Amino acid sequence: MTRAIALVDCNNFYVSCERLFQPALEGRPVVVLSNNDGCVVSRSAEVKALGVPMAVPWFQLRDLAKRHDITAFSSNYALYADLSERVMRLLARLAPHQEVYSIDECFLEMTGMADPGAHARQIRQAVRRDLGIPVCVGIATSKTLAKLANHVAKKHPELEGVCDFNALDSVTLDALLAGIAVGEVWGVGRKSQLRLQEMGIADVLALKRAPAKRIRAEFGVVMERTHTELNGIACLEMGDPAAPRQQIICSRSFGAPITALADLEQAVIAYTSRAAEKLRRQHSLAASLQVYIRTNPHQQNAPLYQPLLNVPLGEPTADTRLLCRAALYGLRRIYRPGMAYQKAGVALCDILPGDARPRSLFDDEAAERRSAALMETLDAINRRMGSGTVRLLGEGVHKGWAMKRGHMSQRFTTEWDELAVART
Repeated sequence: MTRAIALVDCNNFYVSCERLFQPALEGRPVVVLSNNDGCVVSRSAEVKALGVPMAVPWFQLRDLAKRHDITAFSSNYALYADLSERVMRLLARLAPHQEVYSIDECFLEMTGMADPGAHARQIRQAVRRDLGIPVCVGIATSKTLAKLANHVAKKHPELEGVCDFNALDSVTLDALLAGIAVGEVWGVGRKSQLRLQEMGIADVLALKRAPAKRIRAEFGVVMERTHTELNGIACLEMGDPAAPRQQIICSRSFGAPITALADLEQAVIAYTSRAAEKLRRQHSLAASLQVYIRTNPHQQNAPLYQPLLNVPLGEPTADTRLLCRAALYGLRRIYRPGMAYQKAGVALCDILPGDARPRSLFDDEAAERRSAALMETLDAINRRMGSGTVRLLGEGVHKGWAMKRGHMSQRFTTEWDELAVART
């Protein structure tokens, strides 16, 4: 039985999310910007056709944007995360096994299906019909080839968003691989691409046909595994549900430099609260945390200050209040007045499963139950009513330190007062 692994990838996902609630933008050039409206992180096909590269700073595009009427949006993470969850939930019902790879990609097991290509087309239609998000599907015998099949599906409109390498003869498949630069291979970074090119390996077919021993000698076992996958032998199996993270980090650059300790405290409490939510979501506890702050490394004639302090906790916890108390302790230890801070962050460390907490004779189990019940209630309200509906007072109300989002769209699916309105 031929192995069939599909990669489903949402097309220009952030842009597609914005267009979903503003259909007048279909066919028009649209970009989504990174934190603080810095760089381009998502481009519509129309913007790509103008030659705009990924990660170009927005200020460099303003003249081009005026000439071509490019619409720019600030990153609306609440909207994108909610729509991603809906897409992945739908896809999970359309295949016997799913592995979510990123916010806009997942692998699906299709082995044993009578016609994987036809099923892929049904998947594409279902996601577009039910959620309004366009996707492309690539099918092959390995994950690495499935990624490349998806790439081909996007680059060849005549395929209508689906490319099944398993349905192609070897001559046709090799001709396709010969037309793809080796840098498009999953796991081949820029340095590896340059080394491969120096070896005369410039396209995917050349890498596929290269001697395995030479690849391993030059790059090691990881690239050898990639080489094996390109030859149709699966080395990367469909993963089980994601393992709990061993470190949870939440950090942001500020919309404007801040100097006051009170503003830094608000930001650190907000970041710690977000990290604590993620910690509880995976049913874990943290035994320590790190807090750090940083001035602008690009500011001329100003000293760079970027301290980091590890704060051990008395006992492992997932209680936002206790984690924030520790984070504030660390912040006050490293804060220096008179500095202009550009960024702050918190990392939860020494993470262990919630049921693996060490016990002692002095544990207050009643207090633990009250803490767990309070955090569960907090999370339930925020899931139902929108993130941040209930939060610690220490986060503040008027957040002058928050990221710049001058082109922000509404949180159409997660905030009651921003829901989409249909008019007849």
